[in-house]
Amino acid sequence: MEELSADEIRRRRLARLAGGQTSQPSTPLSTPLTSPQRETPPGAPPGPSGAVLQPPPPAPSNSLGLAVHSVTPATSPVGAAGVPYRSQSSEGVSSLSSSPSNSLETQSQSLSRSQSMDIDSVSCEKSMSQVDVDSGIENMEVEESDRREKRGLGDKESSSGSEVSEEQALQLICKIFRVSWKERDRDVVFLPSLAAEFRQNPKDVCSGFKDLISQILMEVLMISTQGRDDNPFASLTATSQPIATAKSPDRYLVLNPSSSQGSSPMFASAGSFGASSLSSLGASGGGGASDSASDRFTIEPCKETEMLNYLMERFDSVGMEERKAPKMCSQPSVSQLLSNIRSQCISHAALVLQGSLTQPRSLLQQSLLVPYMLCRNLPYGFIQELVRMTHQEDDVFRQIFVPILQGLALAAKECSFDSDNFKYPLMALAELCEIKFGKTHPVCNLITSLPLWCPDPLSQGTGREIQRLSYIGAFFSLSVFSEDDPKIGDKYFSGPAITLENTRVVSQSLQHYLESARGDLFKILHNILLNGETREAALNYMAAVVNRNVKKAQMQTDDRLVSTDGFMLNFLWVLQQLSMKIKLATVDPFYIFHPRCRLNVTTDETRLKATMEDLKSWLEELYKDPSKFSEPKFPTECFFLTLHAHHLSILPGCRRYIRRLRAIRELNRTVEELKNSESQWKDSPLATRHREMLKRCKTQLKKLVRCKACADAGLLDENLLRRCLQFYGMVIQLLLRIVDPAYPSVTLPLNPEIPKVFAALPEFYIEDVAEFLLFVVQYCPQVLYEPCTQDIVTFLIVFICSQNYIRNPYLIAKLVEVLFVTNPAIQPRTQRFSEMMENHPLSIKQLVPALMKFYTDVEHTGATSEFYDKFTIRYHISTIFKSLWQNIAHHGTFLEEFNSGKQFVRYINMLINDTTFLLDESLESLKRIHEVQEEMKNKEQWDQLPREQQQSRQSQLTQDERMSRSYLALATETVDMFHILTKQVQKPFLRPELGPRLAAMLNFNLQQLCGPKCRDLKVENPEKYGFEPKKLLDQLTDIYLQLDCARFAKAIADDQRSYSRELFEEVISKMKKAGIKSTIAIEKFKLLSEKVEEIVARNSQSEIDYSDAPDEFKDPLMDTLMTDPVRLPSGNIMDRTIILRHLLNSPTDPFNRQPLTENMLESVPELKERIQMWMREKQQSGQQSL
Repeated sequence: MEELSADEIRRRRLARLAGGQTSQPSTPLSTPLTSPQRETPPGAPPGPSGAVLQPPPPAPSNSLGLAVHSVTPATSPVGAAGVPYRSQSSEGVSSLSSSPSNSLETQSQSLSRSQSMDIDSVSCEKSMSQVDVDSGIENMEVEESDRREKRGLGDKESSSGSEVSEEQALQLICKIFRVSWKERDRDVVFLPSLAAEFRQNPKDVCSGFKDLISQILMEVLMISTQGRDDNPFASLTATSQPIATAKSPDRYLVLNPSSSQGSSPMFASAGSFGASSLSSLGASGGGGASDSASDRFTIEPCKETEMLNYLMERFDSVGMEERKAPKMCSQPSVSQLLSNIRSQCISHAALVLQGSLTQPRSLLQQSLLVPYMLCRNLPYGFIQELVRMTHQEDDVFRQIFVPILQGLALAAKECSFDSDNFKYPLMALAELCEIKFGKTHPVCNLITSLPLWCPDPLSQGTGREIQRLSYIGAFFSLSVFSEDDPKIGDKYFSGPAITLENTRVVSQSLQHYLESARGDLFKILHNILLNGETREAALNYMAAVVNRNVKKAQMQTDDRLVSTDGFMLNFLWVLQQLSMKIKLATVDPFYIFHPRCRLNVTTDETRLKATMEDLKSWLEELYKDPSKFSEPKFPTECFFLTLHAHHLSILPGCRRYIRRLRAIRELNRTVEELKNSESQWKDSPLATRHREMLKRCKTQLKKLVRCKACADAGLLDENLLRRCLQFYGMVIQLLLRIVDPAYPSVTLPLNPEIPKVFAALPEFYIEDVAEFLLFVVQYCPQVLYEPCTQDIVTFLIVFICSQNYIRNPYLIAKLVEVLFVTNPAIQPRTQRFSEMMENHPLSIKQLVPALMKFYTDVEHTGATSEFYDKFTIRYHISTIFKSLWQNIAHHGTFLEEFNSGKQFVRYINMLINDTTFLLDESLESLKRIHEVQEEMKNKEQWDQLPREQQQSRQSQLTQDERMSRSYLALATETVDMFHILTKQVQKPFLRPELGPRLAAMLNFNLQQLCGPKCRDLKVENPEKYGFEPKKLLDQLTDIYLQLDCARFAKAIADDQRSYSRELFEEVISKMKKAGIKSTIAIEKFKLLSEKVEEIVARNSQSEIDYSDAPDEFKDPLMDTLMTDPVRLPSGNIMDRTIILRHLLNSPTDPFNRQPLTENMLESVPELKERIQMWMREKQQSGQQSL
């Protein structure tokens, strides 16, 4: 190389640089590589002398309660917190002052003789290169000569101020680049070509520092490329620590061993830190040595790496010189020189990354910079400057940054929450996306231009595809759910040492991890949205995630076809952050009907009120006038994307959580049954099968419990649930504004004309709110108290009291269930919420009548399961009524409804029906339980039964026990309501269509409790089933006494099925024996019994047989003599009492099922007169026969 002329060297250098660009002086960059929001801000406060004060070493970090000790090399550019603001401390490189000719102190001293200057405290803020970045650097041991040099700079710099000479500039260049063209030395790289050029014509070489810098860098890099086994940077070993050795506290940058680089200071092996460091790291859960050596975190040992290390250290040396002598470096000539050095380092690094100096690199190869970025190990400002200098040349920019983006995505796919390595790919990408020049985010532009930004669907599994194939899908896939990442459960929630407290601490730590990761995900997507050129692409991607996961809302979903719960919850969290500051006034409720709506809301989606025909006609009308639509704005689009994302993320997660709890309960029950019955099967031929089943159940139970623990961390996250509740508060406000524009001053009843936009909204807009509230109240009630709680109470009352606004009765039932579960009797921790509901102004006047109406309406819901569903719904309403009755503010409304309410009579009828069925079923199941228990007591007889019959009887026993518990709970609630109501009001219960049925129901149940077969109800542990016979008898006899009157006594006497004098005598005897009632109450009951007996006696004397009445005098349904015939619209004639009783159950004509009400009945006086005449004739003939 020494034989080449200077011109030839320059020509070759320029040819090599053809793909790069020279740069103007660097301008300050707004975004550091390491986000100041996460890391310690660069710069420590100056001390009294102007020197930067070094902070003390930070305390060891903690991961899930386990200490992870920081091991950072003395000259590391990363502090203990992993802050990569610099590669070396101010004191860290003693070699830079080892030679007098290279000492910047000498230059500073010579300048101080010419002019003295005051230290300008603002000068360091004028360029990126002058940012003080000592914060976070550990205290380092330095040689005494370095300390003297720094003190000398501090003492003498104040008097420096003259222009730097050419010789001093050359010395500065040599010092920064660690090169020499005068003599060979172990501390520098000797440049023979440049030395030859200096010997020939030194003035030409020094004519332009920019060319000189370029020539120095090119020759150094060319020496590296041409060297075979020799490392050209080996001579720097004694005086420099390599950038490669720097590491964050829990991730070590590891290089694959290679004989050719064994002595290179640019490479470090794991052994550099000592075996104890790695072993302690592995023990702490931060990742073991093998994990540290992951390909993504490992620097590739090659020539390009040597060059990059050299260029990065030279880039960082500029900043170190500026910190040592800020006044001198702020001089225009020196500042320009340092800026050129920085720019040239970046330009040559770009050439290295493209492979221009060695071998062209494919876009499929991982970038050499990725390990540095993952390890938080780049010099401060390096990556920002690289983006700035390359983003305007698209080909160069893509060739450098596409491999970087791919490498980060691959690293993200391999990361997990089983160690805190997950954060590095996220942090790196977030900081790349934050880099901004003007209004442009270059990396955001590049990301959205990638083919895999939002790939087209290839199969039916569109949801899983967009997660697995889209670029940022890998970053959003981090999850704590065991189904998504089994390593989480295996690491944190397995082993005998796991306790409830440990689980809680681990869950909190995992939630902290999630919050950190989601914060970076938000930065990534937020910056892509902020960038005007990529906003549309970001919105398209967000809509694609929602639209391709619509199957996730189905009750039965193939999880292989949709995105995972972890992915969707991460996506939801980001959308929640984007929606936090949206003002509802800017949200257009017509958006989902807009022709340009990004969401795919199909026409077969169930709507709140509109049928498919209603929806179709309204949309046709709407689309005829495009002026009704406004241009979709970002707040509207973001709001509805977030709403639909809740539907596909948090709600499916809640359902899965509840299903898992149910499965755990079932498995626990199975295990207990197998254990309890072991004595029966251990010697049987089925013993082996039962043992295998027991083993499988226990294994599955452990797995499910582990999955639940993971789900507790991922789903029962109070911060996440609070954000969901706050967003649903916004949804509630929007819905209330639609139905009543006067919101928040809502009045009831609402306008009978339902707004069409409300009627056409998807049903899940309200259903999701109810489901989420049900989940929160049961599993995380402390979340419920937020500023939006008052809106939630208003929302529940308004829609429960406006049942005409919602077509689906089961949706109203869910809203009622929310009131039920917040009742203090069910969930004591929601007492304040319950009080807010009870004392709400709208509740006091409207809630009781609305609930009473709904109690009767659920008799017919249209569902195949309506018969059984109604019992649960009515149980909820009865519980709410009992609570409201205890609030004196509601007494007036109750009494008004009792006396004149249109629904009250129907309500009593349903109450009688339910009590009759529930008590009958529960008492019958108790009889069957008694029968099996008696059989099992007789061991000899039981053992004689075939094994199959024994198992069948045991299975039936289990089923009866479950049924008995359920029915008795419902029956007890209805009897309680009867007890309360008959105490307050009696008249409605004595109506002709109700009194006889009520008396018959009471008589029948008294017979069950006190009749000859009452012993069949005696079971072991009756409290296990909620069976309290004494309390039940006490309540039933109370109802008799509360309704005691002549009309009720006649109704009792007319019941020929269950009433008998002996029955009432037995009841009185049992009440006396058990002390159920006071003596006075027993005497009252005895008097009632006597009145009934008198009526029975009179009836028997005057009994006349009317069975031979003409058919036209008989009711066509009951075949009994009519006393008050009425004509139906269908033309049929029925007895008024019978048709009214029918209408209480079903408001339809029994002959054609057409709607029918009481005011549609027409009296038939002519027929009534004829019937009465026939009855008189019958009575007269009867008397004559006597």
